[in-house]
Amino acid sequence: MVLAPHTDDGELGCGGTISKLIARGSEVFYVAFSIAEESVPPGFPSDVLDTEVRSATAVLGIPPENLTVLRYKVRRFPEFRQEILEDLVGFNKSINPDVVFLPSSFDVHQDHKTIFEEGRRAFKTKTLLGYEFMWNSYSFGATFFSVLQKRDIDAKISSLSEYRSQVKRLYTKDELVMGMANFRGLQVGQNFVEAFEVIRWIED
Repeated sequence: MVLAPHTDDGELGCGGTISKLIARGSEVFYVAFSIAEESVPPGFPSDVLDTEVRSATAVLGIPPENLTVLRYKVRRFPEFRQEILEDLVGFNKSINPDVVFLPSSFDVHQDHKTIFEEGRRAFKTKTLLGYEFMWNSYSFGATFFSVLQKRDIDAKISSLSEYRSQVKRLYTKDELVMGMANFRGLQVGQNFVEAFEVIRWIED
């Protein structure tokens, strides 16, 4: 299960790993907590990210019935901490995921931090992996490395290209996405890698 504070966070943080898991036969669920209507660039409908996240997750192979899009206000998640926790507890009961991907403990964005804190509380009996946002972190503890095939990183880049309203944002650039995968790959002798923080690992 992927917890994305805002649409595109899941693709940016672990899109390659989503592609890999689906190719291996895993069922992946994705929850976006905000479509960031207040941050949409001029010239786009305010709800454009609702459409774009549906296209982007489909590129990765996530079926539409496994996608949930909520409407929390961007940059105001701390005000709705209890409501978010109740949503997360409900997802844990209804989906019962084996592994949960969520923002890392190093992420300083207030919305990301809220999803990390409440996600850790709601899914405390699950394996938890924190995905990396280098522009939201002063440092990052990379303790789990997900080795990707070229097709996985290509799928990640293709999914991000569905976010046409976000093309001017530096962190969506193909070169940066590929470069980061190469950098993490270099650290473990591979070509393409996504790095994660192990928040909790449960092995049965």
